[in-house]
Amino acid sequence: MKILLLIPPFTGLNTPYPATTPLKAYLDTLGHDTVQGDLGIEVAGNIFSKNFLTPLFKKAFDSERLSFKAKTIAARKEEYLSSVDAVWRFLQGKDNSLAVRIASRNFLPEGPHFKRTKEEELEWAFGINGTTDLAKHIATLYIEDLTDFIAEMCDTPFEMVRYGEQLAVSAPSFDLLEKALDNAGKNEIDQLMFALLDKKISQENPKMVGFSVPFPGTLYAALACCKYIRERYPDKTTVIGGGYVNTELRRLKDPRIFEYVNYITFDDGEVPLRQLADFISGKCKKEELVRTKYFENGCIKDSGHDEQNIPFEELPCPDFDGLPLNQYVSMIEINNPMHKLWSDGKWNKMTVAHGCYWAQCVFCDTTLDYICRYEAPKAAVVVNRMEQIMKQTGCSGFHFTDEALPPALLKALSLEILNRGLTLSFWGNIRFEKAYNKELCQLMAKAGCIAVSGGLEVASPRILKLIKKGVTLEQAAQAAAALTDAGIMVHAYLMYGFPSQTRQECADSLEVVRQMFEQGIIQSAFWHRYAMTVHSPSGQHPEQYGVTVYDRAIHDFANNAIEYEYDDGIDWEQIGNGLAKATHNYMHGLGYELPLSNWCGKALPHPKIKKDYIEKMIGE
Repeated sequence: MKILLLIPPFTGLNTPYPATTPLKAYLDTLGHDTVQGDLGIEVAGNIFSKNFLTPLFKKAFDSERLSFKAKTIAARKEEYLSSVDAVWRFLQGKDNSLAVRIASRNFLPEGPHFKRTKEEELEWAFGINGTTDLAKHIATLYIEDLTDFIAEMCDTPFEMVRYGEQLAVSAPSFDLLEKALDNAGKNEIDQLMFALLDKKISQENPKMVGFSVPFPGTLYAALACCKYIRERYPDKTTVIGGGYVNTELRRLKDPRIFEYVNYITFDDGEVPLRQLADFISGKCKKEELVRTKYFENGCIKDSGHDEQNIPFEELPCPDFDGLPLNQYVSMIEINNPMHKLWSDGKWNKMTVAHGCYWAQCVFCDTTLDYICRYEAPKAAVVVNRMEQIMKQTGCSGFHFTDEALPPALLKALSLEILNRGLTLSFWGNIRFEKAYNKELCQLMAKAGCIAVSGGLEVASPRILKLIKKGVTLEQAAQAAAALTDAGIMVHAYLMYGFPSQTRQECADSLEVVRQMFEQGIIQSAFWHRYAMTVHSPSGQHPEQYGVTVYDRAIHDFANNAIEYEYDDGIDWEQIGNGLAKATHNYMHGLGYELPLSNWCGKALPHPKIKKDYIEKMIGE
C-alpha cells in the first residue's frame, strides 16, 4: 500500500524531526511503499524568497495600518528583496563565500531584532575570528525580522518553529482551533502549504497520509492539511500521532476533531500504523486496531491502549530517504551554547534506547510509554544504525534524543565506535550521576561526545530528594567537572517553583549555579518554571505535595497541564526573571561578585551556601 508520512510546519529547520524516519523503515519491511516529506522546511524555503515576499511588500505599501516594526522592514523593501534568496542559500550551506559580507554588518538591512544584541555579546560568542558563525547569527536576526513582518502581512501567528501554537497550548476546548481551521487557506502561508501538499498527493497518490504532531505548534498545520485532503481527496485516509497527541489527547471527548482527521494513534506508531494499513487494505477488522481513536456511530471509539510493540532492538535502522536533506538551514542564536547546537548544524537525530532507565522523577510524565518502557539494545546494534545513517545522509554528527542516555550503554557505545575506527560526533541528555567519572568522560570524548545536557533541576538537597531525582549535588558537581575536564560541554536544565520550595532554597540554588559557572564546570544553563501534568506522579497525587488543584474534571479536548494553587506568597514571576538574568550574565563570565539582589531585588534572601561549596565538592 502507498503511504505518505509528513512532518507539518514547523519543527526544527536545521535537521529533520525524528518521527517519520523510523516509521518509514518499519513499514517498508512489511512491503508497503512508504514515502516521507518535511512540509516545514519546504514551506520555510519558499517563504523566505523574493517570489513570496514581493507581493507582501506591495501589500505593506498599500496598507494604512502597519506596526512600527513592519514599517521599519517595509522601508527597506529593495534591500530585503535583493538579499533574501542569497541569505537562505548561505544558511543552507550552499554559498559560504557570503559569510564575510554578512559578518561585515554592511550588507544586510538591520531591523528591530538587531537592537537586542550588544557588541560585547557578539565578541563573547564569536571572538574576532568566528566569521562564519557570526554571519549565521547576523543572518538569523535578519530572518527573525522578516518573520515578524510576514506574520503581520499574512495576519497569522507565524513563527519559524511554531505555527498557531497558542491555539493548542493547554487547550481544554477545541473552539479556538475550530475557528482557525474554518479560515484555513485564507492567508498566504496556508495557501503555500496546501500547494506543496497537493503536489505531493498528486505525485504519490497514497491511500493513507500520516502527520506527526510533536508540538502544540504543529497541530494547526497538521489538521489544516487533513482538512484539505478530506475536501479534495476524500478517498485518502488521514491519521495523526506524535508527542502532542500522546500527552494531550489521551482523554479526548470532543468528536469535532474527527471532522478533519480520520484516525488518531498513540505511543510508538509502528504497530498502530501497521494495523491501520491492514484495515484499509481489508486484511483485518476495525476491532483489531491498536492504540487508535476514531469516530463511528455518533461517538468516539477507542481501540484500547494495549502493550503491543516491536522490541526496540528488532526495529530497522531509521530511513532518511525522501527527506530534502540539502534544504535544511543552520541558524545561530547566542542565548547560550546549547541553543546553538539545537539550531546550528545538520545533525542525525536518533534514539539510542527506548524510554528512561530511571523514570522516577515526580515532575516528569513517567506514566507514558515513551518514558516508562525502557529498552536498551546492544551497543553494536546502535553503532550499526549510526553507520547506516551516515551513509544515507553523508553527515557524521548525531543528536541522541533519549530522555536520558544510560551511562553503561554510553560506555559500550564509545568502545564500539573506537574499535571500529569511526570518526563522528554526538551529544544528548544524561543524568548527572556518579557513573560519569574521569575515565568514562574521557572515553566518551575520545569517541566523539561533544556536549551533554542534564537536569540539575532545583540544585537543592531537600527538593532533589523530594522530586526523586536520584542524584545528589555532590554527584552532579563531580560529574559536570569530569565532563568539562574531558572537553565535553555541559548544559544544565534548572527548575524553580516546585511546591514547598522556599525563597531561601531558591537563593541557595542560584548560588550553586553561580559557583558551578565560576568554577567552569558548566558552560550553559536554562531555568524552567515547574508545571504540573496529569501524567506525572506529582500531578496524579498533588495532595502529597500540599497542592490544591483547581479543577479535576477531564476537559473535552486537551488534557495535560494541571492548574493548581499553592499558597506560598512567593512572586515566582519576579524570581524567574531574576534567575534568567543572573544566569545569562554568569554564562558570559560576568557578575560573579554581585549579590543576588542585583538580579532579583528583594525577592530572594542572601544565600546560606558557603562560597567554596562547589570548589570543595569537585576538589574531593
